[in-house]
Amino acid sequence: MDQPANTVNYFIAGYIVIFGAMLAYLISLIVRWRNLRQDESLLTQLEAEQNRPRADE
Repeated sequence: MDQPANTVNYFIAGYIVIFGAMLAYLISLIVRWRNLRQDESLLTQLEAEQNRPRADE
């Protein structure tokens, strides 16, 4: 009687690839979110400096 092919290694490798891709995407989102917050902070600071009354006026 023939037994089914042993594909457990491919099963595990597939899950590693899928979860690795999801982890990489999550890290990418976290880095983008941090950069976005830094950009927002910089723009807020620049806007505050622009709206501040100048001493020479």
